[in-house]
Formats: sequence, structure tokens, C-alpha cells
Amino acid sequence: MEKHQNILVIINPTTNDQVALKRAIELAKRTNSKLTAFLSIFDFSYEMTTILSSHEREIMRNSVIADRKAWVEEIVTEHNPDNIDIDIRVLWHNRPFEAIINQVIEHKFDLVIKSTHQHDKLKAVIFTPTDWHILRKCPCPVLLVKEHHWPENGNILAAVNIGSDEEEHQSLNKIITEEANNLAKIINANVHLVNSFPGTPVNIAIEIPEFNAQEYNENMLENHKKLMAKHAEKFNIKPENTYVREGLAEDVINDVASEIDAELVVLGTIGRTGFSAAIIGNTAEHVIDQLKCDVLALKPLGYKSPLED
Repeated sequence: MEKHQNILVIINPTTNDQVALKRAIELAKRTNSKLTAFLSIFDFSYEMTTILSSHEREIMRNSVIADRKAWVEEIVTEHNPDNIDIDIRVLWHNRPFEAIINQVIEHKFDLVIKSTHQHDKLKAVIFTPTDWHILRKCPCPVLLVKEHHWPENGNILAAVNIGSDEEEHQSLNKIITEEANNLAKIINANVHLVNSFPGTPVNIAIEIPEFNAQEYNENMLENHKKLMAKHAEKFNIKPENTYVREGLAEDVINDVASEIDAELVVLGTIGRTGFSAAIIGNTAEHVIDQLKCDVLALKPLGYKSPLED
């Protein structure tokens, strides 16, 4: 992660305890990265009042921005005992995810760090949370953090899709594993690899009585293990640090992360948007709600944010 030298850390407006800022400062001290603390604010009442002129509304907005910037400065000072140089930026914007991604595009940030929390599954289908928008549309890597320490000699879990022949997934596997290895050197951690594969399709087992489901699963497992071993060897990862299991990706990743007490899970997100994203969702999004550790989500090479159009 030493290649990430221009980091945008998102300030949580609802609390003084800024876990994302803590993590960003921790990384900056190890990598000499440039940090920018960012807060997007908006109050609909200031836009709707008809009593004030547009000039008066602008003065009020600027007053609110100044007040929140002063608060962010206090927060940064409180969390920054080593006095690392941190820029502070507060903007008025009614869509936080757009404000964040626009900052990334305009100022060439190469990593976004943001805190996350449990989402309401029902509302997630109708109202997509800010961090899900960022996962899908942010052109640079996104580190979503929770209250979880990064201990010395801890464990990083890289989730790969080893069984896919698609070029996009193969490219992501390389990006994910390289990122995990790079970060492991910085924070003195061990890299583990995990891959899941689907079990026997139910319709085949029902429609073809002579189909041997057990043999099918054993062959799938053996094939994925061979592919995993080849991939792990290429990146100098110990065989005992690799895991291949049957099941849904989000369940397998969560299970292995819990078993090894991972401090960070690195995975890829294709950036699906639109109706299919609302109904199907992304593996990264399902994983985030289950995990008790941080998640670093990476995009494939050549990804372009829809906000850049």
C-alpha cells in the first residue's frame, strides 16, 4: 500500500471517535502518505427557506461550513498526537457519495478510507447506503474500517475468484494478491488466500438421477485446489495459508476470516450498478456487513467511474 500516497479519509459527522481517521493516520506514519480529512454536509432547510435571499442563504451555508470545519480541526488535533500534516476540506453537497467520488477524480486520490456499520437489509434494496455507492463507483481502492486493531504479525485474507476464466477476474486476482502482499510488508502481517466454489446445482441433481453429486463436488474441489496452489506459488504464499471451500463467497470469506482472526480482508468489486446491483448485490457488500474486520475493495484495471462521464 506504499503506492497509495494521496489518501482521502472520510470524517463521520455523527461521532467524535473517528475510526477511519485513526486508521489513516496509522498508515500515513508507516508510508509517509499525504492525508486529507473530508466532510460533506447539507441541510435541506437552508435550501428551502423563502424568507432569505440567495445571497443570505449562501452566507448561512458558509457559516455552517466554517463551524463544521472548526469541529473537524478539533477532531484531527485530538486524533493526531504526532502532528502529521493533514489537510481539511468541508463541502456543501446533498449527495455525500458524489462529493467523495468527485474529490477522488478531481484531486487524484489513490485511496479512500471510511468507517462503516451494519446496514438495514430491507432498506438496502431501496436506499443504497453511501458506502455501497462508493464501492460501486469510486475509481480508486476503498478501505472500509471497523473497530478492529491491526496487530503485529496479524493476518490479511485475500479473497480470490480462482475458478473464473474471465480476464477481468484473473486480473483482479493478481491485483488483490499483490495488494495484500504489499500491505503485509508495511504492517508486518501474514497473507492468506481464500476461494469458494458452488456446490452441485440442485436442478441437475433432480433432473438427472444418474448424476453423481458427490463425485462432481470432489472434482470441483480438487480442480480449485490445484488452481489455488498454482496461484499461491506465484506470489510466494505458503500452502498452509490457502483455503478452498464449497459455499457462497460471502459465507466462506466470513468463516475463514473469523477462524484466522483476520485484521483485513482484501477483495475485488466489479462495480455493478443499476437494477441488477440493487437486486443481486455485490459479494463485497454482503461480506462487509458480516465481517468484524476491515475490508479493502479494489477495482479491476481500466475501471472508469460513471461519475467521470
